[in-house]
Amino acid sequence: MKISVFILCGGKSTRMQSEKGLVLFQGKPFIEHIIQAILPITDRIKLITSSKEYDYLGYEKIPDLIADKGPLGGIYTALSHSETKFNLILSCDIPLISTELLQELISKHTKEAEITVFASESKTHPLIGIYSKNIVAAIKEAIDSNELKMMDLLAKLPHQIINIEESENFHLTNINSADELNDLNINLT
Repeated sequence: MKISVFILCGGKSTRMQSEKGLVLFQGKPFIEHIIQAILPITDRIKLITSSKEYDYLGYEKIPDLIADKGPLGGIYTALSHSETKFNLILSCDIPLISTELLQELISKHTKEAEITVFASESKTHPLIGIYSKNIVAAIKEAIDSNELKMMDLLAKLPHQIINIEESENFHLTNINSADELNDLNINLT
């Protein structure tokens, strides 16, 4: 399956107080950990951002087509620019993501599903998922109606949930604040 990868670098990052994808973890920015996990799969990586701070990475940057619409706006922008039917969409704040988990997501995805995401008993991870280019119109409709919750979109469209063990949630955790980053560092020592 041909797949493109889009990393959502946008967001206000009000809780982190800085550009989330560039927060340092184990000596390098979150985004570099994520790219490292993606590269064994594909080098077709694009960043959804207008921030010049990501220029050093050398990947194409695409600014949001519709500003201030959260992750849904980022996914809309990604799918609007995609040249492949299926697209791996990742948030920029998941430094523990692994190539193995991404390969599992891709290999278990069925072509009937417009969206495929991981979920455990306690949490669904809509910003680590495969999204079909076919849903651009549905996302635009949600944005136009200001229905911006990811779980609402998931409920409306044919989707697939890949169940994971509760313990695997740790590797899919998104880090939104300095406290969460501190907890992550403590848990890894």
